[in-house]
Amino acid sequence: MKELKLERNIAPAVAAGATGSDRPAARPVVEIEQSLEQLSRWMDGLFRIPGTSWRFGLDAIVGLVPGLGDTLTTAVSFYVLAAGVRYRVSKATLLRMGWNVALDYVAGSVPFVGDLFDAAWKSNQKNIELLRSRATVSATEARRGRLSDWLFVGLIMLVLLALLVGSITIAWWLLSLLAGQLQGLF
Repeated sequence: MKELKLERNIAPAVAAGATGSDRPAARPVVEIEQSLEQLSRWMDGLFRIPGTSWRFGLDAIVGLVPGLGDTLTTAVSFYVLAAGVRYRVSKATLLRMGWNVALDYVAGSVPFVGDLFDAAWKSNQKNIELLRSRATVSATEARRGRLSDWLFVGLIMLVLLALLVGSITIAWWLLSLLAGQLQGLF
């Protein structure tokens, strides 16, 4: 926390060009929309296990519904990913945010173990931190993004949707094999 406050305190001096050394200027920490903060909290840190500091959110709970739960929570994560375009983060940061969502979806789709992973990984909180630290515009300026960034995020979302279709296809195929084996037994 102290590092965040320190970055905020030196941000005006950095913006004025007064770094005082040959080190690269520190990137100012940008405040982001309260709605994004709240969404991240709901998805990844709404509930606290009593007696511990360990938190989990709706992502881990909704993810318990096989197939549908992880798909719904990934759709919510797309909203946070799209916010990266509005805050004009770099394409590398958008790719990293997409990776966080993909890993959350793939690992989270494994029954029970994946839900524990969801509770620990907290992809939405990771992506909000990336937004906060890498945004190039403030929340009031974050209205629109560049067309190339929207196309890039669209490509990331298409890849994630292909991952979804692929996982559904594999699950359907495995279920048909299992059903065929069970029919042979009876």
